[in-house]
Parts: sequence; C-alpha cells; structure tokens
Amino acid sequence: MKNNKVLSALALCASLLAAPLPAAEKSLDLMLDWFVNPNHGPIVIAQQKGYFADQGLTVNIQEPADPSTPAKLVAAGKVDLAVSYQPNLIMDVAAGLPLIRAATLVATPLNTLTVLDNGKINSIADLAGKKIGISVAGNEEAIVGTMLNAHGVDYQDVTIVNVGWALSSSLASGQVDATWGGFRNFETNQLALEGIAAKAFFPEEHQVPVYDELVFVANANDYDTAALQAFNQAIEQATVYILNHPETSWQEFVAYSPDTLDNELNRLAWLATLSRFALRPAAVDLSRYDHYARFMYEQKIISRLPEAKDYVPVLSR
Repeated sequence: MKNNKVLSALALCASLLAAPLPAAEKSLDLMLDWFVNPNHGPIVIAQQKGYFADQGLTVNIQEPADPSTPAKLVAAGKVDLAVSYQPNLIMDVAAGLPLIRAATLVATPLNTLTVLDNGKINSIADLAGKKIGISVAGNEEAIVGTMLNAHGVDYQDVTIVNVGWALSSSLASGQVDATWGGFRNFETNQLALEGIAAKAFFPEEHQVPVYDELVFVANANDYDTAALQAFNQAIEQATVYILNHPETSWQEFVAYSPDTLDNELNRLAWLATLSRFALRPAAVDLSRYDHYARFMYEQKIISRLPEAKDYVPVLSR
C-alpha cells in the first residue's frame, strides 16, 4: 500500500511537470483601430471565452478617440498593442517609428473601389472623367492610380473628392461615381440593407499586391516575447472557435456590447469576415511584406525601403 502511494505521488508530479505552463501573469493594454466591430471578432471572443485568462493574460481592450493614433501610442510606450494595417505599419516603420508586427488579425485586403451596380460603370475603365470619393487622404493616388492604370485610365483623369466618413451615402446620392476605402464586408452590405445594389473592384485583382488588412503592432524596443506568444495563442484559439461555431460565436460576440453590436449590418459583416481572419495569427511570409513595401517604395508612398526581417520578428512557439 505504501509503495502504491509513493508511485501515485510520483505519477502526479510527473503529470504536473509535463503539463504546459501558462505565461506569467501579465496585463496588456490593447487599443483597437476603431470602435468594436466584426473585424475584431477573435479579440472579443478570446476575451469572452476566457482564452486570454487561460494564457495568463489580462487584456484591457480600448477604443481610440482618434483612429489615427493607436500605432503612435504604441511607439510612444503608452499602450502595449494596437490594431493597425500592414500598409500603415510599413509607412510608420519607414518613417522611423519603433514598431513591429506581432500578429495578423485579418489576412486579406478589405478596401475596395466601389460603384453602384446600375449599369453605368461596368469596369474600372468607365471611371475616366468621373468622381471618386475618399474618406481619408493618404495613399489613394498610388493604389487607385495603379488600379486605373491597369485599365488604361490615368489618375489625372478622375476627380478625387474627400467625403469624410460618408462613403456609402455620397455614392448612393450620386455625389460621387465611386468610392475608395470602404470595406468589402461592410459598405456593400450597408448599401444592400438600404435597397441599393453595389459592385466592388478588389485592388489585389487589379495589379495591387496582396497585403494583410489588419495586424497587431507592438513597440520594437520593449515588447514581451512570451506575452505576445501567449496573446497569439489565445487569438488563434478564438479564431478556430469562431470558424467552428459561427452562429454561437456571433451571439457571444454581440453579448460583449449588445446595444452597439446586435444589428443586421454587423451580422452580415460577421458572416462576410469569417473567411478573412488569419488562421495562424503568428505566422508570417516575409517576402509578402517585402513585396508590398517595394510596391509602396516604387509608388513613392515611402521614401525609405524597410526590410521585413527588421520589423517582423518570429513569435510562434
């Protein structure tokens, strides 16, 4: 009997030693790129399901007062992580901000060049002499210009109109003939709910390199590798759960903030976003980052060409 007790104790010790240990208790401040929406599904589900806690993390999710500041706050050491965009990350790194890509959230482009599906504009070539609405001035000359040039239209042959955040309404009202910057999982659904048919042209199908739309960025000088690995593990677990249980996870997602999230537009956007979440958030293709950076450099969006190996560390475990 005594020997059995000793053997049982030894077996228990062995099992405890073999079990994976969670990351050391760590608190992370995460700032989103905008208010909570279906693009942030894995973040919310990881919070709701306790996946962050299982990894020894407390994640404080924050919404920005100004969507142009999250990555800058990370660079300044004010928050630990932020949701940003691969093109913006490249621009920030090229400008000298101390940032790294820590993981991918949405692994395909979401931006589109959108027109009404009313028979007036059937191809990008039909945009010659037309007005294109944008919400934020930035790299539209390079991206839209590339798409136009692929169809024999010069960027100088269109008129760019800054319509602020009124992309859908400016298109529906005829103020502009097309819009650039609306997300393919939101704007077309928003117009459809208003009874307006729209058609989207995807940049990656018109000579613009593929890129990750949403990424997590951290400070290059003081990021915690173990904490980021734990964070990525929780995001991956949440993503797999969402794909396995799209309807159940939708209910858990809207429970995070029912008053703002539980509506038909978000439900349609949720379904349209499922296939775009990164299945392996920590995984990265450095050549893809370098390819897009070179495109930005050649288009004169950036004046210095950064190398992905310098701002995209390997954080998988």
